[in-house]
Amino acid sequence: MLKSGNVVLTKVQFTDTFEIKKRPVVILFEEFGNVVVAGITSNVEMKGIALTKKEGAIKNSVIKTNYIFTLTKKAIEKSLFTLSRQKKQELYKELERKLHQLTDR
Repeated sequence: MLKSGNVVLTKVQFTDTFEIKKRPVVILFEEFGNVVVAGITSNVEMKGIALTKKEGAIKNSVIKTNYIFTLTKKAIEKSLFTLSRQKKQELYKELERKLHQLTDR
């Protein structure tokens, strides 16, 4: 069962190419077979929420709060680990902050 905060390995089609790669993502929520996720990158220079090896990542990584997308449950290959409660709260607060910025414009 998919839950918010689960980090899973999935097939991702990149927007700038037609290439499909396996990448980790964190599940934000699932509804009617559609899964809304945030991408994860090992490029620690990118902005987002830091994710360390100690927390379960294979490499030190960043949850990209600017890379939110929907995929089908069928694209998910396997579960990797689950974010701590504290890390989930940090992620949700950052997403909420970004959404509030949109209403301030």
